[in-house]
Amino acid sequence: MNYILFDGPSRENLLPFTFTRPVADIRIGILTIREKWEKHLGFTITTITEDYLSDKYPMVEMEENVMINASYLPNTELVEMVKSLEENQAIFNGEEVIAFYTKEAQDEIDFNEYTAIEYNDDIIKIEHIWDIFSKNADAIQEDFDLITKNRKTQSIPISNHVIDSENIFVEEGAKLEFITLNASSGPIYIGKDTEIMEGSLIRGPFALCEGSVVKMGAKIYGPTTVGPFCKLGGEVNNSVLFAYSNKSHDGFLGNSVIGEWCNLGADTNNSNLKNNYDEVRLWNYQTEGFTKTGLQFCGLMMGDHSKCGINTMFNTGTVVGVSANIFGSGFPRNFMPSFSWGGNSGFTTYNTQKAFEVAKVVMARRHIEFTKQDADILEHVFQETKQFRRS
Repeated sequence: MNYILFDGPSRENLLPFTFTRPVADIRIGILTIREKWEKHLGFTITTITEDYLSDKYPMVEMEENVMINASYLPNTELVEMVKSLEENQAIFNGEEVIAFYTKEAQDEIDFNEYTAIEYNDDIIKIEHIWDIFSKNADAIQEDFDLITKNRKTQSIPISNHVIDSENIFVEEGAKLEFITLNASSGPIYIGKDTEIMEGSLIRGPFALCEGSVVKMGAKIYGPTTVGPFCKLGGEVNNSVLFAYSNKSHDGFLGNSVIGEWCNLGADTNNSNLKNNYDEVRLWNYQTEGFTKTGLQFCGLMMGDHSKCGINTMFNTGTVVGVSANIFGSGFPRNFMPSFSWGGNSGFTTYNTQKAFEVAKVVMARRHIEFTKQDADILEHVFQETKQFRRS
């Protein structure tokens, strides 16, 4: 069977992260949503997404296909239901479709002609950007169980102080000496060829993905995920970094999500709690206004390729778009559009030529090419978000 993940109705609520990727490539827990489904189903999975993303993220359609809503994270029961789907059957969660069987020749899907199969058990669904960090504890546990099943961890060097070692898994090539690992409150996953430098204090749930580094003396509270090839230092609480992003120095990051190719300057701090302890609101691109999150703790949401200078201060519930460059004293406003250049004193437009030059250099340092596909995607985002910028 051919499986295809589609963005679904939640895509707009997951901006700015879905400006540059399908919903399926959001990282939560240890793996991206696509990687979770691939491990469960045992197949490579493609995606249906926005037209401007489809060159980089193409769809492969075959004679028989099962379409899966990428907002839903897989679990054992749901996966078995998806595997068992037959022609003219669809799995629903309330009014929303989770998955359905379709043939290549079908031009339109009329769910009134389908046999509806209800799924009413507990499931992790990613509908809003804050779900990425607020549901990360459960996602780490599910991925940890999936990845480590019937496998043996590498040994933990005796120089480390370890609590609940049975809840810790270390992959090949990981380096860790003179650190504290406390897995009593959740699992700790230490990925392939990672390094945790001496003096670091880590409390689970925690995931350090392949090739990433935790700097000396870091203090990390779970549930936190550090995606592949990131650098992390200072104090971090309940945050998710996607991949290739750096928070290398002191400063606080809490209840936050950082996209790919981002860099937080030394002593960058974000607030994650309002002074009046009120509910946090976040910018919503769909309504072009601020939306209630239902959360008391909510920090920084930063899109791909964005950066900030040293000593930057972000207010509670700040959304930064794609390829923004933030610097200067004081608190910048709590919504900064894509391709913004500036800070509290005001913004100008960060033109794409300069942004692309920086992206090429940054990516080349990790031996990755900044391709025409990447440039075309960012150019589209630049045009799509023009209305939000003040020149």
